[in-house]
Amino acid sequence: MNAKNQNITIKGTRDGLTLYLDDQCPFEEIVDELQDKLSMNGLTEEEPLIRITIQLGKRYLNEIQKEALRKLIREKQNLVVENIDSEVISKKEALAWKENTEITPVVKTVRSGQVLEVRGDLLLIGDVNPGGKIAATGNIYILGSLRGVAHAGIQGDTRTVIIASYMEPNQLRIADQLSRSPDYQSEGVYMECGFIDEEEGKIRIDRLQEIVKKRPDLASFERRMLNG
Repeated sequence: MNAKNQNITIKGTRDGLTLYLDDQCPFEEIVDELQDKLSMNGLTEEEPLIRITIQLGKRYLNEIQKEALRKLIREKQNLVVENIDSEVISKKEALAWKENTEITPVVKTVRSGQVLEVRGDLLLIGDVNPGGKIAATGNIYILGSLRGVAHAGIQGDTRTVIIASYMEPNQLRIADQLSRSPDYQSEGVYMECGFIDEEEGKIRIDRLQEIVKKRPDLASFERRMLNG
């Protein structure tokens, strides 16, 4: 095959191999060329496991097509597809992403027995009283007192945080981590943040200034507030 007509470029990295697929040619040509390349790679079953990342560029593949690539590569027992990345997503995926990343502002007091749950980030302007509960798939920001229950990352996102103007919760939950005994022994603390400390493997409460260092991606919250 002439090099200039190749639709697949393979580059080695410290983590394995990356396959760059031409995003203009038909998918069938990609499959045929990949079969040829795999049959000529000379690898044996005794070789260590090699992780593969597939870069699709501006090509969109459905799950059936992705699985066809995975299956083709799995036939080589020392190759495994770790990631398939694309610069484009479907409308359904885009709407789901938007829903899970947008900020929902709520102005109210969450009283005992009440539950407030949103997708994405929650900005609560008000208090959470003892016995009240708030939950979000993203981060939780409270401009008020947290004396009830707050659960961030309810779908498993361990990078989410809980921030409150006044922190004295009955319970903090982030993803599947639970904290009933805050780090402080006083009546409560002002402008504190709960997050999962990856080194300790548990929820910690620290000053707001410290969490910005550990979660620099929180700056996107500020951009979304300014830009809508």
